[in-house]
Amino acid sequence: MIRVVFSFLLVITSLVAPLAAQAPDGWRARVDLSQSAADPDDISEVKLVTMGKGFRVTGGPAGTFWHPANAVAGNYTARATFTLMKPSNHTNYYGLIFGGADLETPSQRYAYFLVAQNGTFIIRSRRGDNVQDVQARLAHDAIRRPGADGRSINTLEVRVNGATASYLVNGTVVHTAPKTTVNAGTDGIVGVRVNHLLDVHVEGFETQRP
Repeated sequence: MIRVVFSFLLVITSLVAPLAAQAPDGWRARVDLSQSAADPDDISEVKLVTMGKGFRVTGGPAGTFWHPANAVAGNYTARATFTLMKPSNHTNYYGLIFGGADLETPSQRYAYFLVAQNGTFIIRSRRGDNVQDVQARLAHDAIRRPGADGRSINTLEVRVNGATASYLVNGTVVHTAPKTTVNAGTDGIVGVRVNHLLDVHVEGFETQRP
């Protein structure tokens, strides 16, 4: 059985749940179990606690985290800084989701822009169980890899302007494409995704409108 643990190890048994005390106010979580016998979740718990001016996600299974009020449409910038606290034993991704809707249902839709400890990024669009690449895994020098202390800090941005969506890491554009390449759409909830086995601190999460 999967357990979602928020703050002081409060146990939530459902896969979609509101976050409890000591977690960011009003945020919700959806946990995705690994479907690969060759790449199982290491533990059955996901922990999310407030940390400094942000929050920390420690897995366990992969999770998507969002606040229903963080919905934007039209032109906007979504941004957050992610500190990978320590590398996992193989490549896993973390970063921003955007264009989210129906996140608590089987018909969930969202797009995501993620980076990994090996210096690659990926952009995908999801509708229900259908996941499509917007940009397949690609290495880029703008992505910081873990240093001698095992940590890496990367600021991710999604900028939607007119008919174009741009994706930035540490202020550098790593991909630009028509926003129609995101079949989930770019209007909707903005949040965070952290794949399994990872320990990530998120701060500076924000959305800006022109």
